[in-house]
Amino acid sequence: MGTLLDQGIKGYNNYGTHLKEKYKGQRVFKVIVDGGFTCPNRDGSKGYGGCTYCNVDSFTPELSRKLPTIREQLEQGMERGKGFYKADKFIVYFQPNTNTYAPVHYLKMMYDEALSINTEDVVGFSVGTRPDCIDAEKVALLESYADRFDVDLEMGMESIYDETLDQINRGCSHGEFVEAVKLLDNSKLDLCVHTIFGFPWETEEMMMGYIHEINRFPQIKFVKFHHLHIVEGSIMGVKYKKNPFKLFSLEEYTDLLCKLIPLLRPDIVIQRLFGISDWDLLIAPNWGLNKSAIQTYIDKEIERRGVVQGSAYRTVGV
Repeated sequence: MGTLLDQGIKGYNNYGTHLKEKYKGQRVFKVIVDGGFTCPNRDGSKGYGGCTYCNVDSFTPELSRKLPTIREQLEQGMERGKGFYKADKFIVYFQPNTNTYAPVHYLKMMYDEALSINTEDVVGFSVGTRPDCIDAEKVALLESYADRFDVDLEMGMESIYDETLDQINRGCSHGEFVEAVKLLDNSKLDLCVHTIFGFPWETEEMMMGYIHEINRFPQIKFVKFHHLHIVEGSIMGVKYKKNPFKLFSLEEYTDLLCKLIPLLRPDIVIQRLFGISDWDLLIAPNWGLNKSAIQTYIDKEIERRGVVQGSAYRTVGV
């Protein structure tokens, strides 16, 4: 018979299953769009250099970096999705940098253009941003697309500790994150929150606190968990090369996930359990496996340990 995992059943509320159920078995593929945005802690309005762990190229597909227009990015991305991934439908995903960091009229022009391309094949619209670059007017703009597409706002929380946010040159506080989440009270938008585990000065107990904070916001529908990885072209990369510091091994990170997932509110969909850059940009940790192998290792360990999302949620509370 095989295991539950062999049958596609995982111990957590995973994004792949969510998409299959929501779109009635159709294959849905995210097409990343680089809108040419920057960030307030890169352009000098709040600082320079960006977050110390960040090199935008490390998470932007080469295709998006090379193609100059939104139309070219989307048309070629959809063609690749249909050919390589056998995709039926698409989510238009403005990912690199801060994709609400512009006046509303400019954002509308850019979003309208993206969502006018092969519209019959598009089911979703996803926009990545920072807590300090979203306001009621921008929320209203994104909500205006929700009658035609499933719209989610992806926002970087990264850490819940202001000391950490200061150390990584985040340029905004956790309080600003909380205020941004409150803007989505009774909103049509789905909120996806991004976190990073493994800052060397944070303890396991501190990282557990991320989950309790996420749990208390009903606005949060999706999460993306990342482990801290060091990339070329980042400030942290320069520091790591001079004085290497402790990072998660795959076994250690998986162990952390197996402790976090039972605490997570069961209705939240986990879009990602880890993140990794292209090999040519990755400094550390190099686990020696591709993304698929890492995912398989984590999923098998979750199953072996009998981990179930939300199984400890009620006893821990919020």
